[in-house]
Amino acid sequence: MKEHVINKKIRVGDIKLGELEKKYLSQVINSNQLSYGFFSKKFEEEIAREHGCEYAVFSNSGTSALLSALLALKEKYKWNDGDEVIVPALTFIATSNIVIQANMVPVFVDADEKTYNINPSLFEEKISNKTRCIIPVHMFGLPCDMDPILEIAKKHNLRVIEDSCETMFAVYKDKKVGSFGDFGCFSTYVAHYIVTGVGGLTITHDADLNNIVRSIINHGRNLNNKWFSFDRMGYSFRCTEFEASIGLAQVEQKDEIIKKRRDNAHFYKEKLAGLEKFIALPFEPEDRTHSFMMFPILVKGDERNELAAFLEKNNIETRDMPTVVGQPYYRDIFPNMRVDDFPITKNIMNKGFYIGTHQYITEHEREYIINKFFEFYKIQHA
Repeated sequence: MKEHVINKKIRVGDIKLGELEKKYLSQVINSNQLSYGFFSKKFEEEIAREHGCEYAVFSNSGTSALLSALLALKEKYKWNDGDEVIVPALTFIATSNIVIQANMVPVFVDADEKTYNINPSLFEEKISNKTRCIIPVHMFGLPCDMDPILEIAKKHNLRVIEDSCETMFAVYKDKKVGSFGDFGCFSTYVAHYIVTGVGGLTITHDADLNNIVRSIINHGRNLNNKWFSFDRMGYSFRCTEFEASIGLAQVEQKDEIIKKRRDNAHFYKEKLAGLEKFIALPFEPEDRTHSFMMFPILVKGDERNELAAFLEKNNIETRDMPTVVGQPYYRDIFPNMRVDDFPITKNIMNKGFYIGTHQYITEHEREYIINKFFEFYKIQHA
């Protein structure tokens, strides 16, 4: 077997500005239009269209997209401070932080052991007379099981915000993520599918909610050309034409981006199948597609830290699975919340990590990654 050598870090995400991105950036520079303009509007329209929604708003982060969506629902449906929102225990902390920032209360639900997404079968025991909303998170590129989530939401008159920051262009039962609930929210931060540097998008079918979000990200401004008239509390969550032009260029290359990510992930799955005694590989249910923002792995023993350290030592970047339960700050503000109350999340937290699948990983690099897994487990790899 030929020894592969890698002298630079294989990162979990990357960005390389190509000719199209540079062309659009040049057009922005030449136009002298840096605030909301042609590229922002076109980028919004394309993201909405690609995900089967009528409207989209481009803001400065996925977190801003989520917060403005929740605040818009809170305003429209006249929710109270202290009302509750169901969120996963296994997710990036922004999902629950925005609930706290909206003066509402996150109620955490454990993950499904196969998909790592929120487990809808555990919802009923968490719903109270204060529950107003569910925020399912499509983790790592895999859509949630939306049918039971929507059924429960309808039964209890709950709104739904899809946190799709880790999943773009994926399909659940012939429908795109982000189009099931009241809102879908995306991120365009580094390591995501469409990378603009910073950025987020909120999509919806509802014109009123769209207008509220657009106002919120503009300081709460009245949208009827009244620059210094403000209808509500708002924020400075806007992005520029620079980010939008990069985003638009990448949307126009989305098929190639997603195909390469899926190809890389399926290469890993095929080649690492010989190690399934030691590691669990990503599950892909037949009723949905996986976009593979990253490649999640669970070790079956206790060697997670050693394996991750070995990969890092060999220039393969890793990240632990993101969880909200057990975070130092949350231990202070939720003193009664115990990690042991979320056994699946606890197991994933203790045994899980992920590596990159992005489109810039070369065939040489992905072969190298496979070889290093086999080297760690001291098993001959053909």
